[in-house]
Amino acid sequence: MPTKSETDLIRSLEEVLDLERTALVDGDLDRLSHMAPEKEKLIGAINELQVFDSAELIRLQQKVERNQALLNSAAEGIRAVASRMAELRRVRQEFSTYGADGQRSGYAVRRNAKLEKRA
Repeated sequence: MPTKSETDLIRSLEEVLDLERTALVDGDLDRLSHMAPEKEKLIGAINELQVFDSAELIRLQQKVERNQALLNSAAEGIRAVASRMAELRRVRQEFSTYGADGQRSGYAVRRNAKLEKRA
């Protein structure tokens, strides 16, 4: 049976994991970076306890796995946004068409094109 100190560490980590989940669901990535040091410290302290079989630790493991899945999804979403932004930048720099032969042709788009008015 875990001691009071062990139980306090586990509860503290559970609270951090729950806050981390809330931040992930809310998309508050800045808050995640502030939680990381506390989370690492608590995980390190729990690892030093060398308690291997506990229902509390199993529950912690499930929360860690849940948050890891959310982190992976967030990272995938960020990669998708970065890819889309790169595509939009490319579209602004080049106009592409396909010819009758199915080949793609790209034409550079001029920056700051101005219409010159003549009298």
